[in-house]
Amino acid sequence: MTNPPAKMQFHVVSRRESAHLSHSTCKNAQIDLDTDLAGNPDAFNPAELLLAALSACMIKGIERVAPILHFQLRGVVVHVHGVRQDVPPRMESIRYEIVVDTDETDRRLDLLHHNVKQYGTVFNTVAPGTELCGVLLRKKETP
Repeated sequence: MTNPPAKMQFHVVSRRESAHLSHSTCKNAQIDLDTDLAGNPDAFNPAELLLAALSACMIKGIERVAPILHFQLRGVVVHVHGVRQDVPPRMESIRYEIVVDTDETDRRLDLLHHNVKQYGTVFNTVAPGTELCGVLLRKKETP
């Protein structure tokens, strides 16, 4: 009998720097956090971090499956919009639009979107507790 593969693990450390700013570090990276009660326009607040994590998950999922599917693309842009419910405080809905610069067929775009939804870690963590919906579209030609 073989042992199951080790589960991926993640570790982030966040530190309060002042009443206006905190930082999270992971590996060799650092991100500024808006932990100021009045807001800090130079950092991501927790809800924005959630939306950024979701969009990064979508892009990483595309990067993962594109070689497997032999999917050709020139670029990806993800727009994410969340609506916060006050009581109890939570993200009640998230809408997204994934725009892919590609010449692939509509059927292949649908396949790519299916893979993003099925295999995304953050996507599948957020989806059960939030109204999460969106589209994957082809980038429109600009004249």
